[in-house]
Amino acid sequence: MEPMKNQSCLKCLVFALPLFLFLQTNQLLAQGHFERPISRDSIMMMIVEGSDTLFMTALPNLIVTEHKYKPLTPAERNELWRRIRDVRKTLPYAKDIASQLIETYEYMETLPTEKVRQKHLKRVEDDLMKRYKPKMKQLTLRQGKLLIKLVSRQCNQSSYNIVRSFFGGWKAMWWNVFAGFFGASLKTEYDPVHNADDAVTERIVQLIELGRL
Repeated sequence: MEPMKNQSCLKCLVFALPLFLFLQTNQLLAQGHFERPISRDSIMMMIVEGSDTLFMTALPNLIVTEHKYKPLTPAERNELWRRIRDVRKTLPYAKDIASQLIETYEYMETLPTEKVRQKHLKRVEDDLMKRYKPKMKQLTLRQGKLLIKLVSRQCNQSSYNIVRSFFGGWKAMWWNVFAGFFGASLKTEYDPVHNADDAVTERIVQLIELGRL
């Protein structure tokens, strides 16, 4: 009987302890002991399995920034800082271009005919050229290639597919041929999972967005 009694007390303790902590936290919060309020959405659900009660909670995303590779050589370190510089310069352009494309797509969905849509696309194309052509001239070749990758990252598809979707296959092919003269390709896709170079870029982007760079 004594082991069963101890087991019953243990189960009561397992149930009561989370409840006590929850109530105690609310009491301390009401008394101003926490500088920032604890989100009530952090507890997602409570599951009862037999005589056991399990609490499920949502944890924030965790980005590991500790370098897990061997120390960098001076040449690799210089290359990394050049990449950081290039990402800082081109990432705002990529985000702005992606935002413009999304806004254009959503607006085109409201237009009544194909003729009206093509007319609007022409205005968008002229506006993009007017806005970005002077800025693009200031980019180096490697920064231009990186911008193509970052636009692919923001839009989740290659720049070639974006141009083809908006302006047709002929213009997509022409611009890709033109990019090829400079060793670039609009068909390049962003793949940080399988491409080591893209993985470095993704790491830098995340650190910038976290305010660590």
